[in-house]
Amino acid sequence: MTHGATSEPASPSLDKPRPGAPPPGPAKRPAGRLLLGRLTDVHTVSLIGVLAVLAVIGAATKPDQFLSTDNLQLILTQASVIGVVTVGVTFVIIGGGIDLSVGAIVALASVWCTTVATQEFGMGGMIFTALLVGLGCGLVNGVLIAYGPMVPFVATLAMLASARGLALHITEGRTQVVSVDAVLDLGGRDAYVLGVPPLVIIFAVVTVIGWVLLNRTTFGRRTVAIGGNPEAARLAGIAVKRQRLMLYALSGLCCGIAAFMLVVLSGSGQNTNGNLYELNAIAAAIIGGTLLSGGRGTIIGSVLGVLVFTTITNLFTLNNLDSAGQQIAQGAIIVAAVLLQRRSAAQHT
Repeated sequence: MTHGATSEPASPSLDKPRPGAPPPGPAKRPAGRLLLGRLTDVHTVSLIGVLAVLAVIGAATKPDQFLSTDNLQLILTQASVIGVVTVGVTFVIIGGGIDLSVGAIVALASVWCTTVATQEFGMGGMIFTALLVGLGCGLVNGVLIAYGPMVPFVATLAMLASARGLALHITEGRTQVVSVDAVLDLGGRDAYVLGVPPLVIIFAVVTVIGWVLLNRTTFGRRTVAIGGNPEAARLAGIAVKRQRLMLYALSGLCCGIAAFMLVVLSGSGQNTNGNLYELNAIAAAIIGGTLLSGGRGTIIGSVLGVLVFTTITNLFTLNNLDSAGQQIAQGAIIVAAVLLQRRSAAQHT
């Protein structure tokens, strides 16, 4: 018998499965992902169900008008502008922030891109100006919040007041009418692509890009990480401050896109544009399953939330109902969505 290292036969449990044991299956998904998937499915199915109920109500009360092609195009077009804003707001909320300035940024970008000096550069100059103003405002928000550091509520509230004031100063309270034919033509029926308005196409493209960015890129994973636990994200090597800066820049860019879309839709720039957009966008994100505390949310859910609110508005308009009832209905939906979030989370924890 030697006194060197001895070798022992490998444990059967490590080399091969025990007799009669089932064959190994795929690795189990983490519990967190399973919970997220369940909650996402609940909200998506619920919102689709709400849209179906609203469609039934519309078909029953105004069958000739609600189900007409013109009205469906109108619903999608009206949802497009606030929908683009909501995509940006969804990223900010998932990242643990809030943006109360989106409506004011839309107003500022819309009036800046419709000044006489800007319109002299044609549609390209107007688009560039709207995007630049939106991005610039978003960067200011991001710098104040990430490197200030300021509380997102306070920083974006200050931007709301400043942007509205600057928009009023530029317009002097007047409506700036668009005189560029190429821009006005985008709002006409001749610009429709297979019956789809150009603004709806822009909304669809922004939605797809937002979905890919959130679900298929490192940027999206970092956004979820800092929203769920910023300190853990920092310890994991994520540049939390830079990520927050980029989130607010993205929100501002979406506001710039929405501003130009609103100019196309209305044919003018006004300091009152984007009124209450911040509340509508946040509400749509919430009923779509985005947590106000951050760390969870979906682009599809937010888009469905926008469609729910827009359809409700359309139904009340078609039936000549009081706008107060519309606001009550929207508030009830928000409360129901939040209660559903809490109940679903409690059931799966």
